[in-house]
Formats: sequence, structure tokens, C-alpha cells
Amino acid sequence: MATPRRPRSGTRGYTASAYGALLLWAVGATTWADEAHVIRLSEPVESTDTYETFGSPLPAVVQEASLVDVLDDSDRYADTDVQVTTKVKQVCQKKGCFFVAQAGGHVVRVSFKDYSFFVPTDISGKTVTLHGTLKRHELTQAQAKHFSEDAGKPGAFKPGWQYEIVAVSVRVPRG
Repeated sequence: MATPRRPRSGTRGYTASAYGALLLWAVGATTWADEAHVIRLSEPVESTDTYETFGSPLPAVVQEASLVDVLDDSDRYADTDVQVTTKVKQVCQKKGCFFVAQAGGHVVRVSFKDYSFFVPTDISGKTVTLHGTLKRHELTQAQAKHFSEDAGKPGAFKPGWQYEIVAVSVRVPRG
């Protein structure tokens, strides 16, 4: 009958390796879980190493305006096409069906023409380029509540007259 071997002094390394592997698995699972919460209901119409474009391709030659200029001179830009590069403050977390753009103290809701495309729900904080039409309309109490719930921030939207950009194209940087 064989005599049982005594554990070698190096078994602590095995235990540490097992804990290390478990830690790596846990970090990987957490990262995967975070990625699983990102909702992407639309495929990009253009994709490069540096960006993805949703909706339709951005027009090749368009005069770009700042979001501040568009909102400060809204009478001039109302019902006209605008192309703006702006920071995304927050995104609808249910579908990616709208986002709030921010430049300085100016914010505007950006929706998508005919509800025809969506953006990924993880683009908050990114600087995007969008092309669309500036519209003015009245937001009802029910719409304000609905948009606030979709944004995951109760009270984020208030009823009343507001401007909105109805986008046909949104270019989002990768990374």
C-alpha cells in the first residue's frame, strides 16, 4: 500500500493561483455582464476603426454649427437641417431611442426620424456628430414622465415648449 505524500511547501502557490484564476474569471464575468446590459437595436450603416454611424451616412459637405449657436439662434435654425458635434449627456436606457445632447449650459433632446434607428445605450459622455432638423414643440406632462422614465432619471424632463433635434444620422466614436 502506498504511503500518502505530504503536501509540498509549494501548495500555497497552487491556492494563490486558484484564487488568481477565480479573480480573473470574476472580473471577466463582471465585464461581460456590463456589456450584456448595453442595448444595440440598430446596426451601424457605416463602420470604421474609429467610428460607427447610425441612421444614414453623414452628408459629405455640410456647414456645421455648434449646439450653442443653434440653440441661441433657434429662430434662424428652426425647421432647417443642422449638423452638430456635441457631447451626449444621457441616453434612453430602454432602447437607445433618444439622447440628451449637451454643450456648456445648453441641452437638447435628440430623437431619430420616424423612429427608424436607435443608438447604443452606452454612449453617454461621448462626443458625437449628428445631422438633423431643429424642431420646436410642446412636451406634455405624460411625455415628460415617459422620457424621464426611459432616461432612468425621474423628473429629468419637464412639460412645456422645447426644442428637439430630429436626427437622420449620428456618428459615434469607438472606444
